[in-house]
Amino acid sequence: MSRPTNGAHPRANATTLWPGEAVASVVVWMHRHTRRAPCRFHLTAAVACVGVTFWRMSRGRGRGRELVFATYLAPNIKPVYELVTARVSEALARPARLIVGESFDQLRNGEVDFAFVCGLPYVRLHRENPALRVIAAPVVRGERYGGRPIYFSDVIVPADSAAASFEDLRGCTWAYNEPDSHSGYLVTLFHLYRMGETGRYFARTVRTDFHQESIRRVTIKAADASAIDSQVLAVELRDHPDLRPQLRIVDTLGPSTIQPLVATRAVSASLGEEVREIVTGLGRMELDSNLLGQGLVERFTAIDDAAYEDIAAMLDAVESSRLSFDA
Repeated sequence: MSRPTNGAHPRANATTLWPGEAVASVVVWMHRHTRRAPCRFHLTAAVACVGVTFWRMSRGRGRGRELVFATYLAPNIKPVYELVTARVSEALARPARLIVGESFDQLRNGEVDFAFVCGLPYVRLHRENPALRVIAAPVVRGERYGGRPIYFSDVIVPADSAAASFEDLRGCTWAYNEPDSHSGYLVTLFHLYRMGETGRYFARTVRTDFHQESIRRVTIKAADASAIDSQVLAVELRDHPDLRPQLRIVDTLGPSTIQPLVATRAVSASLGEEVREIVTGLGRMELDSNLLGQGLVERFTAIDDAAYEDIAAMLDAVESSRLSFDA
């Protein structure tokens, strides 16, 4: 790497240096070649401050590029994702924002850096591109979760329904949120697969787009039953206690590995590790614990891609049998 010689200003060669080195060279040159001591001191100090900034940039901290987090999950858990985004921004001293994901193409092309996404699309996307990787996953509060990153699909019916189990739902109107949902779609098809049944088990299926809308359809008897993410259902019943006497849980599917926080190809391995450390440290302070509690989250735990082999196996079984709600 070339250095300035014969008193030449270092700017001529700055393009060959890292930002911190380039500014440091400017500081040395000014110190040696500025005649007036007071002037030399103030200018050197000013440029040194700039040098520190560039050094931080070269170390990966304080960079101007904003980190984009996206959520593709239920709106009533969003406060948890907002907390994660804010704490990562604070810890890394760089801007970050949370958006509502519009398309999984945003993960494919690296348009977002991190995403809270259902396990089913994660498995599909990871098979397309292994650069999409798991960072961490939440542990939901409650004895049924056993301190593990798992969740269930609770099968709900109207409170006065005659159904006592999933086996009583043959010929019913079934509400589901969307085909990219594990808890609302895939796990139901896998249960039918294990029963030796087909999607024709239900007389009619209705897509609602959101678990919360599926809950509403059941409570107003626009649908006879639905499988709901257990975390989403618990938060909804807590926040809207008037719903509780209007429905019953008659069966539970699962457990399955819970939805992860993933990093896209836009994220370096080192940044991914930094974010994992930050996120898994949440909950140690009372304020963070209270905010996590809005989504009934106890903490986040480190997790890897192999943890989603349960969902991958269900997907393979359903796809190999060509099972859907239409067949």
